[in-house]
Amino acid sequence: MFIVMHQGHTERELADILEQLAHMGFAGHVSQGVERTVVGVVGQTFPELKETLEMWPGVEEVVPISKPHKLSGREFQPKDTVIKVGDVTIGGESVVVIAGPCAVETEDMLLEAARAVKAAGASILRGGAFKPSTSPYSFRGLGMDGLKFLAQASRETGMPIITEVMSPQDVELVSRYSDILQVGTRNMQNFALLDEVGKTKKPVMLKRGLSATIQEWLLSAEYILAQGNRQVMLCERGIRTFETFTRNTMDISAIPIIKKLSHLPIIADPSHGTGKWYLVTPMSMAAVAAGADGLMIEVHPSPEHALKDGAQSLNFNNFQQLMSRVIPVAASVGRKMA
Repeated sequence: MFIVMHQGHTERELADILEQLAHMGFAGHVSQGVERTVVGVVGQTFPELKETLEMWPGVEEVVPISKPHKLSGREFQPKDTVIKVGDVTIGGESVVVIAGPCAVETEDMLLEAARAVKAAGASILRGGAFKPSTSPYSFRGLGMDGLKFLAQASRETGMPIITEVMSPQDVELVSRYSDILQVGTRNMQNFALLDEVGKTKKPVMLKRGLSATIQEWLLSAEYILAQGNRQVMLCERGIRTFETFTRNTMDISAIPIIKKLSHLPIIADPSHGTGKWYLVTPMSMAAVAAGADGLMIEVHPSPEHALKDGAQSLNFNNFQQLMSRVIPVAASVGRKMA
């Protein structure tokens, strides 16, 4: 449920409410808008609680809700969340592009890719230092060396970086090198990891699970938000269906659905969403038209020689063409490319 404060409430009244909620075993999460302050009450509520809370000084009304995803829902925060990463804004009027290789392979390859994607218009550099793989015999990343190469590429190009963290024990390490922590599809319901990234002050990108429903996805985001980290963005990267022609089925409808249900920014990953490089550009255009706040694109200097996911990676020329195609699409829906 939500506690809507009177417009003239005092800071003391708000502090008292948060203290009382904690004493009763609830977590109180404050959202301060221009005209109203709302406190989200998280915990196992009971029918009499509404009447009790409405007696407290400073409270205008208490609104029960049935949706389990309280903190990520628009009832709690009607205004879109906007995340700042250096000079890059995610969730605003502009559509941000995150690009780079699936995995960090060598320092020279990463620097070459970073320079190329920045020149083409990307704002954030992606690259996996730790890579989850279906097969234990596939390339699983360079680990610490990969993080150092990412940091060097960031220093040289000025681009913030995003990379995946796979275990709670690695959160502190990856946070030292990365500007955005990525929680991958296989870890969407790794609740210990979600709690740990929620304790950081780093922005977090939460990818949708292979077979996750919208509600399961939002509830996973709730774990991060409940730990106090409000810098959460979602990423639609395709789901597993009966179709085998594509790697996954890119769920474009998830984008406007999330926009309706949640205030969190949503990024589209058509590389994983399709698994085929020639489908990445048309699906990127569709995602922008559907309202995506950003695109995450895999780009490699030589996809045919990539150690990971070469079939879904664009070369530099194809990435430039993608950027030229999505610009007019963004303009047609009142957006612009960052």
